[in-house]
Amino acid sequence: MCLWNWKHNMSQDPALENETIELLTFKLGDQEYSLDIMCVREIRSWTKATPLPHAPSFMHGVINLRGTVLPVMDLAKRLCLPPRQKSDRNVIVVVKNGDTMTGLLVDAVSDIVALKCGDLQPPPETGSQGVPAVIKSLTLIEDRMIRVLDLHNVVSFAKKEAA
Repeated sequence: MCLWNWKHNMSQDPALENETIELLTFKLGDQEYSLDIMCVREIRSWTKATPLPHAPSFMHGVINLRGTVLPVMDLAKRLCLPPRQKSDRNVIVVVKNGDTMTGLLVDAVSDIVALKCGDLQPPPETGSQGVPAVIKSLTLIEDRMIRVLDLHNVVSFAKKEAA
C-alpha cells in the first residue's frame, strides 16, 4: 500500500516518524523526483506509444503491456517542466494508483533509497488554492533535494483533465 497519507498518519501516531519508507528516485531534466516504491509495479525501457486524439498534451499515448492497454503520461509535461530530448535512457515507470495502472515517462531512474518518515518535510505553501498539490513532501539525500510526488494527485488530476 502506498503511504498516501503519511502526514495524516504521523499526526495520529507520532511513532510512525521512525517508520522506514523506500522511494524510487528518478530524473526529469536536472531535477530529482521520487515515488513510494510500493506504488511502482515495474520499470520498462522506452516503448513507442500510440497517441490518442483529444488527450491532454501531457498524455503521451498508450502502449501494450502484456495484452493490457496502458496509458503513458509524459511526467515532465505533466509537471510543467521545460521540454527535453528523448533518449535511450528514458524509461516508463509503471505505477498503480488504486485500481488504475499508468505509465510515467521519465528521463532516467536513479536509485532506491530508504529513509525514515520523519526525514520527510512538507513542501512550502505555494498559494495555489484549489489546485491539488503534486508534491507530497521534500527530503535531502546527500545534499540533493528530492521531491516526493503525490501519485494520487498526479494521476487522478490527469484523468479529470482527460475526460
